Amino acid sequence: MLTIRKEQFAVFSQLEVQKFEEWMLAHVRQFFPQQSRAAGESRLREMIQYGIQHAAAYDLTIKRDVCKYIDLMIVFGRDFDTDKRFPWAGGILSQRRNPSVKIRALHESARQHLRLS
Repeated sequence: MLTIRKEQFAVFSQLEVQKFEEWMLAHVRQFFPQQSRAAGESRLREMIQYGIQHAAAYDLTIKRDVCKYIDLMIVFGRDFDTDKRFPWAGGILSQRRNPSVKIRALHESARQHLRLS
């Protein structure tokens, strides 16, 4: 029987996070080229890491959900979840719901906000 120690699992998890960060970096460059050029690679990486941590605080851990969260950070600002200009964001994120349902509601509210702006 194969046993994975905590240390081994932590290394495995870190490798997966690094792969996601690389994928996310390519995604941001493709879909947000202007913001990517303005920020530069080191700031983009830091923003992606920040986004991963903040998304996890709201139980958003699936790749697609975290990606959408980071996309919203780019559109509305790094701390859109606590920004008083976007009370709908914090309200949705603080709800105890299925994370994928939560991110869909957040994404839809963001789209409505942009249409009204």
